[in-house]
Amino acid sequence: MLFRLNLINPKRLTTAISAMAIALSVAACRSETTNTVSSPSPGDTAASPVAATGTAPNTKLALASDVALTGAGASFPAPLYQRWFQDFNTTNPKLQINYQSVGSGAGVEQFTKGTVDFGASDTAMSDEEIGKVPADKGVLLLPMSAGSIVLAYNLPDVPELKLPRDVYTDIFLGNITKWNDPRIAAANPGAKLPDQNITVVHRSDGSGTTDVFTKHLSAISPEWKEKVGEGKTVEWPSAGKIGGKGNEGVTASIQQTVGALGYIEYGYAKNNNIKFAALENKAGNFVVYNDAAGAKTLEAVVLPENLRAFIPDPEGADSYPIVSYTWLLVPKTVADPNKAKSIEAMIEYGLNQGQKVSSELGYVPLPQNVKEKVAVAADGISPDYKIEVAQ
Repeated sequence: MLFRLNLINPKRLTTAISAMAIALSVAACRSETTNTVSSPSPGDTAASPVAATGTAPNTKLALASDVALTGAGASFPAPLYQRWFQDFNTTNPKLQINYQSVGSGAGVEQFTKGTVDFGASDTAMSDEEIGKVPADKGVLLLPMSAGSIVLAYNLPDVPELKLPRDVYTDIFLGNITKWNDPRIAAANPGAKLPDQNITVVHRSDGSGTTDVFTKHLSAISPEWKEKVGEGKTVEWPSAGKIGGKGNEGVTASIQQTVGALGYIEYGYAKNNNIKFAALENKAGNFVVYNDAAGAKTLEAVVLPENLRAFIPDPEGADSYPIVSYTWLLVPKTVADPNKAKSIEAMIEYGLNQGQKVSSELGYVPLPQNVKEKVAVAADGISPDYKIEVAQ
């Protein structure tokens, strides 16, 4: 794996080295394998999947020749997808699946242009985006996992932090700029909050994680909705701010910047031992994200027939406030019958064996009814393959 570093800019060099360390920290438990899951492009520092689980080969697939599938998109689920595809490739060597963590915006764009076989996005495609997909290909939006966005911070002397919803919104609006602000202090009596500026870390690329986070802020704050709004990219109003590419880049920047606060997918915080705040939910309770909180949030969501669901401010006393499904973007029509079967087999694996490792990597396993809906939606890609979902 090659990383091209800009030696002229020391700050970029530090960020790149830190991002490499993140990838290595997740890959530490990975065993050596002769199968290649992904060949990252220059600058791609997606966290590597951990060791393969040794699942049985898919005897239904019966490919006539070797098949390679390429995908690109969201960094939010990248560690999970890369783990799935490594495990699948190990036991089904005739099918090789390559996934690149390039951000949801780039994933949607590459899928639409047809430069990849499938895409991935942390926010479901809009009607406008779907309208740009060639009619002879079409698109299915398949929620394959779910996860949370946490507000990670770097304060060495503050092991626990509570952030009320109006407080964290005002931090990102730039209305609160110091860690020892009276409103933060009031929610954290006894905490050693420093007299230090808050450095807000945000995504610099087109990001589904940003879209999910800003949808939440728009849902809870009229001021945010009016001044900033929601989207894969927004104009960040915070005074002290820095950008990072991918969840990987934001994670690296938080780690190297004392006084930083940024939004990242929970798995990146978990795998890199980064502290994150307890957030106030709609019911007024402070919730530290964990698997149970994520599951409680999904229980309150009814997934529509088109499988596009947004959860900007979930109900429930125990719900964590920022949870989202993450979608695979796959074509409805695939001309190559071997590829069509392979895409269905990939989806079937994710719905079954893939869900078993979700919690391990910091994601929320899909509820049974959601898995069944996804299977029904995807089963029409190939007439030669039947997707089966375990109970």
